[in-house]
Amino acid sequence: QTFPKLLRQAGYQTAIVGKWHLTSDPTGFDYWNILTGQGDYYNPYFIDNGEKKQIEGYATNITTDLAIDWLDQKRDKEKPFCLLLHHKAPHRTWMPDTCDLELYKDVVFPIPETFYDKYEGRIAASQQEMSIIKDMDLVYDLKLADKENEIHSNPGLEKAGRAMYNKLNAEQKAAWDKHYDPIIKEFKEKKLSGKALAEWKYQQYMLDYIRVIHSVDRNVGRVLDYLEKNDMLDNTIIVYTSDQGFYMGEHGWFDKRFMYEESFRTPMLVRYPGGIKGDIPEMVQNIDHAATFLELAGAPIPEDIQGDSYLPLLKGEHPKDWRTSLYYHYYEFPAEHMVKRHYGVRTDRYKLMHFYDDIDVWELYDLQNDPMEMNNLYNKPGTEEVTKQLMDELHKLQKQYDDPIESELAKKS
Repeated sequence: QTFPKLLRQAGYQTAIVGKWHLTSDPTGFDYWNILTGQGDYYNPYFIDNGEKKQIEGYATNITTDLAIDWLDQKRDKEKPFCLLLHHKAPHRTWMPDTCDLELYKDVVFPIPETFYDKYEGRIAASQQEMSIIKDMDLVYDLKLADKENEIHSNPGLEKAGRAMYNKLNAEQKAAWDKHYDPIIKEFKEKKLSGKALAEWKYQQYMLDYIRVIHSVDRNVGRVLDYLEKNDMLDNTIIVYTSDQGFYMGEHGWFDKRFMYEESFRTPMLVRYPGGIKGDIPEMVQNIDHAATFLELAGAPIPEDIQGDSYLPLLKGEHPKDWRTSLYYHYYEFPAEHMVKRHYGVRTDRYKLMHFYDDIDVWELYDLQNDPMEMNNLYNKPGTEEVTKQLMDELHKLQKQYDDPIESELAKKS
């Protein structure tokens, strides 16, 4: 059961374009045109309602082209619609569009305060493989696929990085070479190491990341312009969001996965015609989208749905029974980046996490006094009461979301 299927039953047309990255083909959509797997930034393959096609160009532009084409040419304009527009960017490896390669080239990004984090009191944080210093690959991530074949990195990642370059067409390679060849030449001459290498990697990472984000922003603008030009902007709700936050050098990391704030907090902007303007303080989760869209469409909301409609919040209301805590559970270990399995609860002020599987470690943070989560308070004197309250809340949410993990771990111990 998915909200696109339920929206179709309510008379809506549904479409998804772009990143899908799930095992099955999409279901519940009148139209789907998805990237294969994670998708490529350049000259990507799409699966157009079952037919695989390669499209020349840059993924962010192509995805937007397909979405606008569906809006303009393929849908029944007499019916309401729900379009999911999923960009590949800014997923790894952050390959900018050729027109954006020089963007921000003179910007020097400030080094995050926690960039050189030593992870005292946080065993799981010290055992990941997502460090900019140690794990960010020179060829795969930082585009140093030199033609002399002198720069070498992780063999598998280096091979993939050189393959990414080889997939570019002649025009794309020319733009790529014009930008990256001088960077490669300078990198070789400097022979960087230690702190200088770490901070060079950070700057290159940030530049490419911000460049691909700029492309997304530009293409979102194209969609807004289309809606405005066709008098649809004030009759359409637009949700701009992500699947998670991302580390931009905080704790020395790239990627996501951990329940620490930088990746736990997910970007989300909503344009609701007639709604309030400004920040909404209440805690909203991605599981809330389905209930919200169904309520907006006047469709029944299933009783077994786990999320809550945030439509009242968009109208400026503050429901007294709105959630005051969030639950998180990360399962994917051992796997890429080797972040330990963990679950936890977050309230407006505190966060309690349990890392498990091949370790058994608890972490407690006071987000008011320690927003960067550098000081693990678990088992510290004076935290007994707040720990008990968080444990009770954790167990309540595990029961609510039918996650029996603690009882399963108890059976194994």
